[in-house]
Amino acid sequence: MPGKIEIVPNREVLERGAVAAEMEHPAGHQNMKLLIQLRWLAVIGQISTIFGVGVGLGIALPVPYMLEVLSCLIAFNLASLLRWHERQPVSNTALFLALLVDVTVLTAQLYLSGGISNPFAFLYLLQVILSAVLLEVWSTWIMVAITGLCLAGLALLPGPLTLPIDPERGFASLYVQGLLICFMLNAALLVLFITRINRNQRAGDAKVADLRQRAAEEEHIIRMGLLASGAAHELGTPLATLSVILGDWRRMPELSKNSEMLEEITEMQAQLQRCKSIVSGILLSAGEARGESSVKTTINTFLDDLAQEWRSSRPIHHFEYDNRIEDDVPVVFDSTLKQTICNVLDNALEASPDWLRFEATREADALHLVVTDAGPGFAPAMLNHIGKPYQSTKGKPGSGLGLFLVVNVARTLGGTVTARNRVQGGAAVHLALPLAAIKLERESDHHVN
Repeated sequence: MPGKIEIVPNREVLERGAVAAEMEHPAGHQNMKLLIQLRWLAVIGQISTIFGVGVGLGIALPVPYMLEVLSCLIAFNLASLLRWHERQPVSNTALFLALLVDVTVLTAQLYLSGGISNPFAFLYLLQVILSAVLLEVWSTWIMVAITGLCLAGLALLPGPLTLPIDPERGFASLYVQGLLICFMLNAALLVLFITRINRNQRAGDAKVADLRQRAAEEEHIIRMGLLASGAAHELGTPLATLSVILGDWRRMPELSKNSEMLEEITEMQAQLQRCKSIVSGILLSAGEARGESSVKTTINTFLDDLAQEWRSSRPIHHFEYDNRIEDDVPVVFDSTLKQTICNVLDNALEASPDWLRFEATREADALHLVVTDAGPGFAPAMLNHIGKPYQSTKGKPGSGLGLFLVVNVARTLGGTVTARNRVQGGAAVHLALPLAAIKLERESDHHVN
């Protein structure tokens, strides 16, 4: 049903989501971007080397052919930049093929500029080390075999140019100078890029761990929902029995003449009705009678009714309700969201039974709800773990689930929950929800039950 909010996670969906999160590891995309950056450095280095050696040292390089190879590398890197511009999962095969292109271009340039006698042949080590860091084990060994074959091919098939190898001249030898430059280049690039690759890996591991933790928390909610639904079913029969007994007591002659007893029976029936409403709300949120679970209304109507109902059913001494939403919009609210807001209010009431403030505002396309109390506030350790289960100062078994459920419901709707301690005392809990998650579509486009 379009516009309807159903916060009923499915175990199978959550498990598939967790697996998908692991498959779409964010480090792969970041590492591909690093390879693209490294390739641009290779382009700049090759251009500098070609013209530096050809003009500065007077060595007759086959410049047209080398520029053709370089243009292919530039074209491939531009295509890679367009292909991986948007964040998307990068497979091991994609990284392997990208490194294979780099090895191919390096081999072609070495063949045209001295082959095995070119000191920059040791750049193959850079490709092997990057493969060991980025790729799976089997593909790394394939890259080792390919680079070894390329180096052997350069030794067996001399290219159009042969460079003199004269290490006996010491530092005056161009080969020795090239070796030193190659070593420094390899070392600098490895330190720079492997440091960044490791940082990407750690960030990716942290994100996957967070997604796994979120899946575990949502699975915890499923278990609690099943328990709550079962308990609601079990409570239905005794509540109905108590309702019948209270009705019989009201009609008994010896009690009907006692005004004090009638007043107490009336209060008991009111509280019993409240218990039955809570049980009905649990069953609605659990998925039964779903046609009644979502209510078509407006923001102001929903919040005004909720504040009035909550105030009338709780022993609050002073309750301030400030609704500053001027542009009212049609929305669809689920009973789960109503219970979420009531959970925040109930938690604040336990901490501050004398004074409570509930403020509602709208900023851009978001609904902001702030509940402020005058209680002792949150402990510093709790502020750092808002939304974690069983984080509570009440010291009772099972406490601390209120904010845990609030945070997870808000997160399901794309919202956030933050908490802070006030300077003047007490605490404030801020619930922000995107209007897109609850806004009612036009009747011509969608039909809301």
